[in-house]
Amino acid sequence: MAIQVNGQTKRIGLALSGGGFRAAGFHLGVFRALEQMKLLDKIDVLSCVSGGSVAGAFLSLNWGKADTLSRLDAYLASKSIAVSSFITGLLDPFETRLEKLADTYDRDLIGGAPLKALKGSPRTYLNATNLVTGNMFSFVAGGGGDTEMGEHELGFCDASEFRMALAVAASSAFPPVFPPLKLTPEQYPNAGAADYVTLTDGGVYDNMGVAPLLNKRNALDYVIVSDGGKPFANSLQPTTAGEMVLAASIDIMMEQIRGLEFDRMEYRGMAPAGPKAAWFSIDSMEGEERPGDAAFASSISTNLKKLTVQERDVLSRHGAALTRARIKKWLPELVTG
Repeated sequence: MAIQVNGQTKRIGLALSGGGFRAAGFHLGVFRALEQMKLLDKIDVLSCVSGGSVAGAFLSLNWGKADTLSRLDAYLASKSIAVSSFITGLLDPFETRLEKLADTYDRDLIGGAPLKALKGSPRTYLNATNLVTGNMFSFVAGGGGDTEMGEHELGFCDASEFRMALAVAASSAFPPVFPPLKLTPEQYPNAGAADYVTLTDGGVYDNMGVAPLLNKRNALDYVIVSDGGKPFANSLQPTTAGEMVLAASIDIMMEQIRGLEFDRMEYRGMAPAGPKAAWFSIDSMEGEERPGDAAFASSISTNLKKLTVQERDVLSRHGAALTRARIKKWLPELVTG
């Protein structure tokens, strides 16, 4: 990890947004482009949210293995887990829908590994949202640092034995489909005055996971942000139904946060008070390899349903194309050939 630029050691961070399996397929294309550009193994920090945590956790757990990307592709092609987790969670009196979701991740993706299994990976953040404080809550491992979980207000504690699949499930617990993850004082002793904390989808706080990459503790020189989330679309028939108004309001708030995070990276880079950044969103046509890729990729649902051959092909191709285009334009010193 780390890269030499003009004779100096530089550090790179990669943020993987939420957006269900669609985002995971898009990020897979990003991984493939970075591998082709000889940058994937130079990543020092991964910050993952929701669908990005599915892809990022698997990449980190299988760091350096030759078949990692092909296995992730096969997983996205063969598993539809949200519906089965939802139904079996309703019928099982002993496990919640969230725990059933974690069970599927363990069975098909993670194999029961604890967070300490990421020891040889880049510093990896699996981000959720703490409903007690309203802060980003991160499960963090790898990169030669402590394996821990927590947030800036309540603090961090050891998470070496914490079940990785449960961290990924908490990060991707889209409300109201999945209930939040409840952490007891035995699991998270930093809860303070609260009897326990509850964690929901990381996208509620920041669907792109930018914050850890801008933390001075990580001392990054470059940041790449892959945004496979839901782009806000204009509506010719705005809704008047209460539930739909609430959903539209959430989409508008997430769009505002998205824009603010982009501005945050831009102005920090200009200051210069932060790393140089390159970012791209799934609906971007600038840099698309084939006309229509951005429109098709953006139209795919952001759920946890298996992807068709066409969906996987377009998502991977589009993610790879935008990665190459943005790095060559904004971070050309990272391109070695």
